[in-house]
Amino acid sequence: MAAIICIAVNGLWVALVLKPGLAIACVTDQSRTSSNKRLQKVIDAYNSGATATESYYDELTAYAQELKEEAERHIREGLTEDELELFDLLKKDSLTQDETQRVKLAAKHLLKRLVEEEPKVLIQNWHQSAQTKEQVRAEIARVLDEDLPNSYERAIFKQKCDNVFDLALGYAMGGRRWAAA
Repeated sequence: MAAIICIAVNGLWVALVLKPGLAIACVTDQSRTSSNKRLQKVIDAYNSGATATESYYDELTAYAQELKEEAERHIREGLTEDELELFDLLKKDSLTQDETQRVKLAAKHLLKRLVEEEPKVLIQNWHQSAQTKEQVRAEIARVLDEDLPNSYERAIFKQKCDNVFDLALGYAMGGRRWAAA
């Protein structure tokens, strides 16, 4: 007989289907890849029979606690969830406290520029035209060039711009969240 366990943490749902010797998970927010990978490891261990039931329960409980902490992290950081997602994409290793604040402000400014300010950047179906995609890419680079700390070397800066553009494009193509104009 199968058992279904659902965990809800601040709007993030994780559904676990447990059958004897088999577990399958579904996580609704695919942007939380590190959490999803950890859950997959727990499930793989369960499916291989390498984990005792008690250990599996303990690992799931710890996973649920981590999800809760992650879901509340945007509050601790003073950011919205969308700003936190951009911040995570933009930050790099070994930032000073001042640089970290600048990256947070860059995330806030970039989201505001893309979504709220005039002239509009994310126009309807922007992702379907090469010209408008390049305009979005250029605006991302312009804002980040203005706001990110000078410690970002050219290669890292380009990578961060590409990461943000890829996120926006993925959201737009899926008709999701802030990039779905």
